[in-house]
Amino acid sequence: MITQIQNVPASMVAFRAEGEVTKDDFDVVREQVAELVRTNGKLNYLLYLDTPVKDFTAGAWLQDALLGIENITKWNRAAIISDSEGVKNFTDAFSKVMPGEFKGFEKSRYNDAVAWVSEQIESVN
Repeated sequence: MITQIQNVPASMVAFRAEGEVTKDDFDVVREQVAELVRTNGKLNYLLYLDTPVKDFTAGAWLQDALLGIENITKWNRAAIISDSEGVKNFTDAFSKVMPGEFKGFEKSRYNDAVAWVSEQIESVN
């Protein structure tokens, strides 16, 4: 399931993935991403993974890929929060092939991720 995280700056959208994630879970993501891009002209995105990556169905991965492609020129900053080294490394590497900046953060650095994604700070280590 994917739910929207409330109480984040208006310059970003944030979501939490828990349990099994299916293609239908991306409906709320798509809506909120489209609204942010419409109002801000760019996409600042945060995904907090509170579930193992293996809990994403094939349809969910397809929807995630389509979300990226649909907004390819709008990506500005994206953070994936997970304590999985593999997820963080993949996210950091993804920044080399996609427009925008992508960073992986540990769960304990949630506030740093929000500050970076929302452009309240320029860089993080």
